[in-house]
Amino acid sequence: MSNVRYISNLTRETYALILAGGRGSRLHELTDWRAKPALYFGGKFRIIDFPLSNCINSGIRRVGVVTQYKSHSLIRHVMRGWGHFKKELGESVEILPASQRYSENWYQGTADAVFQNIDIIRHELPKYVMVLSGDHVYRMDYAGLLAAHAESGADMTVSCLEVPVAEAAGAFGVMEVDEDLRILGFEEKPQQPKHSPGNPEMCLASMGNYVFNTEFLFEQLKKDAQNANSDRDFGKDIIPSIIEKHKVFAYPFKSAFPNEQAYWRDVGTLDSFWQANMELLSPTPALNLYDAKWPIWTYQEQLPPAKFVFDDDDRRGMAVDSIISGGCIISGATVRRSVLFNEVRVCSYSLVEDSVVLPDVVVLRHCKIKNAIIDRGCIIPEGTVIGYNHDHDRAKGFRVSEKGITLVTRDMLGLPVGYE
Repeated sequence: MSNVRYISNLTRETYALILAGGRGSRLHELTDWRAKPALYFGGKFRIIDFPLSNCINSGIRRVGVVTQYKSHSLIRHVMRGWGHFKKELGESVEILPASQRYSENWYQGTADAVFQNIDIIRHELPKYVMVLSGDHVYRMDYAGLLAAHAESGADMTVSCLEVPVAEAAGAFGVMEVDEDLRILGFEEKPQQPKHSPGNPEMCLASMGNYVFNTEFLFEQLKKDAQNANSDRDFGKDIIPSIIEKHKVFAYPFKSAFPNEQAYWRDVGTLDSFWQANMELLSPTPALNLYDAKWPIWTYQEQLPPAKFVFDDDDRRGMAVDSIISGGCIISGATVRRSVLFNEVRVCSYSLVEDSVVLPDVVVLRHCKIKNAIIDRGCIIPEGTVIGYNHDHDRAKGFRVSEKGITLVTRDMLGLPVGYE
């Protein structure tokens, strides 16, 4: 009971700031009209729902969401799905858009995004500030991170995970630690990452999640703001500048859930976005979306259930090894190994395989689609073939990824753009 109360006190004394202003340029046209954290995932969620759900399930009830790039759909989603918290009860999920509070500039980097909201954070009077990336998919109990930070006497703690050295090169911030996990060195996206102690094939990569003692954070942000040569970034500037003289520790991310491996995905490319959605189709996926003790909360429209119609030999409405969301109608068509978001309609004699289909898509008759991502609101003309011949896909104006996933958007189909 004393341990539960200790954790409860830690979470109550914490203010979480989710950095959700990034574009996600490696997703190409998929983020032309939405920020990466607003991107759909898993049949009914948006990426921002994962760090928000982690906060609420961990007992952290004071949360700010920092927005910037094309944030309309993100703000709309957060207000609809997360706007019911009561400030009077010490809980809130607030939008913090770029508003030039401390300079004439918009947010210049991750550190600047926090610096420009210092007055808002100070008003909350937290003992700890947790800075979280808003564009990764994972389940994490932040209470363990907070407890490790408090018990180590750290000024800052960096959440990290072990990844193969080859995968980390040029992709992650990588840290060097001693036996007590105190950070001795930190490089932002090095081409030759330093390996973990005793394991030359693995390295410790930053998850972009940090815990600070509040006053220490403010001091470092003010120093950084006065440095004309700074990129205003935690990984490039803040962390390297403090590790020598201050207590900065690493916290290896491990699953807090029984019999579950730690799950974390950076769905920052078309291939990784497609693959992470496909992983959910496994009978026992690495990411458990069905755990009632750790729900992923989101905004849910009131939609009718999915429907499958016609049972003729050549015209059977069916879906196998797939996720089919509310409002979908599979009318005399076949869906295999695919994720269909809400209100997708697949018409007779069509086949959809190994694909991610975002909301409000209509696939007309006699279409064949495989290994594809179909963006929201697309209307696929009758008889269209996608994913079977990459040269043909490119000739139609579709984008084909490095690993052969075809992206189709409304603009590519000549439809009005701006559908988020």
